Amino acid sequence: MLPASAPQEKKAGLAYWASRVLDECDKASAGFAADPVHDLRVAIRRCRSMADGFLTTDADPAWKQMKRLAKPLFASLGELRDAQVMLEWVAKLSHPDDPVGASLSAALLQKEIGLKAAAQHALASFDRKHWASLNAHLAKRVDRIPLEGLVFQHLALERWIDARELHRRALRNRSGVAYHQLRIGIKRFRYTVENFLPQRHANWAKDLRDLQDALGEVHDLDVLRVMIRSHPELPADERQRWYRLIFEERQKRLDLYRGKMMGEGSLWEAWRSELPSGPFLEQAAMEKLRTWASSLDPDSEHSARVTRFALELYDGLCKYAILTPSATQRRVLEAAAILHEVGRSKAANGDRGHQKRGYKAVAKLTPPLGWSAEDMHSVAVLVRYHRGALPVTTNSSFVGLTAKQRKDLLPIIGVLRLANAFDAEHEGNIVAIKIDCRNDEVAVYAEGLRRISRQAERIARARYLLEIISRQPIAVRPLPQTALSPRRPKAQRQIAAVS
Repeated sequence: MLPASAPQEKKAGLAYWASRVLDECDKASAGFAADPVHDLRVAIRRCRSMADGFLTTDADPAWKQMKRLAKPLFASLGELRDAQVMLEWVAKLSHPDDPVGASLSAALLQKEIGLKAAAQHALASFDRKHWASLNAHLAKRVDRIPLEGLVFQHLALERWIDARELHRRALRNRSGVAYHQLRIGIKRFRYTVENFLPQRHANWAKDLRDLQDALGEVHDLDVLRVMIRSHPELPADERQRWYRLIFEERQKRLDLYRGKMMGEGSLWEAWRSELPSGPFLEQAAMEKLRTWASSLDPDSEHSARVTRFALELYDGLCKYAILTPSATQRRVLEAAAILHEVGRSKAANGDRGHQKRGYKAVAKLTPPLGWSAEDMHSVAVLVRYHRGALPVTTNSSFVGLTAKQRKDLLPIIGVLRLANAFDAEHEGNIVAIKIDCRNDEVAVYAEGLRRISRQAERIARARYLLEIISRQPIAVRPLPQTALSPRRPKAQRQIAAVS
């Protein structure tokens, strides 16, 4: 089979493919012929694959609802499509008066009748109005994440890693099941690139399609061999002839795959070279967390301010040797500051207990690439204690952590609590901070802070944990107006005051 690759589809986007599903439903319902069934499955699969991608960065429940809504129809059409593909293979490999071909065709045609009836029932049960409503809502969310951006590059790299591991397994055991799983892995990688990285897809499309088709046909041939084996009444010599034909066709496709994916010039390495690594991978991981948080956080500007304050506090305290610098701790602190408000969106009263809900939500996250499960658990712990009760070793969130891990977390919990207090009212009154250390006293100067205010009171309470852990008094004061010569312009005096 191995047909020449079709021209790349010009249309794209969730709105297009969701509408295409409804159009293809009408076409398929008129007899459920092979091509309309295939086209409807492609349209549904494109929507479901986009949902899979957005689910990693968008907590909107409509993505899961859309997948569930289409699942029964997609599954029913899949069984029908499998039977129709087998009929095509039998027609291709058989010859006139072929007893094997005649027997298999008769069995498949009878099976197709029942599968068409089941598909008709599934299509009648498919709620088209709900489908249109869900996708109209979701189509407004897809522009939140730019195509070709770091978030989707990170997703594509995750898919690449999964597919590459399946490649290694298939080469080790060479079973039909392993090659089928490899095909699914490459298909998921292909759809991710096709949906979200169009520039890369323009260069990779032909190879990805050819590889998926080749491995798909390997699976088809494996299924056909099983079908022949299940007909013991077939003449032995004819059965053996079919086994040889299947082996030859199967080997052609495996040779095509190995030629592209093994040795020098392997496509695996070509694809990997165009996906994030090093500092870009670090940025992509943090951007993925930030994007996910933005789908839940009702005040992303507040979280951005807290993140800035937390990192400035941490870097300043490290500069004066109050804290010991650690790239891992700084990364955990940054992620926790970004995520610390994700539990607030579900709160009926908007505030009470949101740190506990945030802890549970973050604890369920799959760690980004380069992050360990321990790192993500640490982030969740910081989210839990960014406000409210002080952390104690008997709390459930500390279960599983060693004494050293708890000791390492406490200073950055203290940093985050203080940073959050600088914007506890979500009003942005404090616009900048400056850290200084003189005469064994740490002073944090906050521009916009009023000395006697509810905010100052909150900050005084919030600094307690950091003072206890660092064994260092920390004074938080309004940023003083530096004495300047009256001859200097007002604008220069303002700049000097915050420098």
